[in-house]
Amino acid sequence: MANKPKKKRNKQYTGVDAAIQRPTVTRISAANRSKVGQWWHERKQFLKPILITTAIVLAVVWLIIELVRIASNA
Repeated sequence: MANKPKKKRNKQYTGVDAAIQRPTVTRISAANRSKVGQWWHERKQFLKPILITTAIVLAVVWLIIELVRIASNA
């Protein structure tokens, strides 16, 4: 027969020598933003990867166009 696993305690100990529970601190920061700044702050998580990808694609396309232009002049 296999040994029965010991049941884990999931109840917090609240006796006299229990650890003191510290209050939870919620930090809130307020910022005065312009309308454009607020718009960017709300959407940057969505827009940043799209803008970075677009910039990389445009750079690669520009390099290919320049390479073709140089090759056709030679």
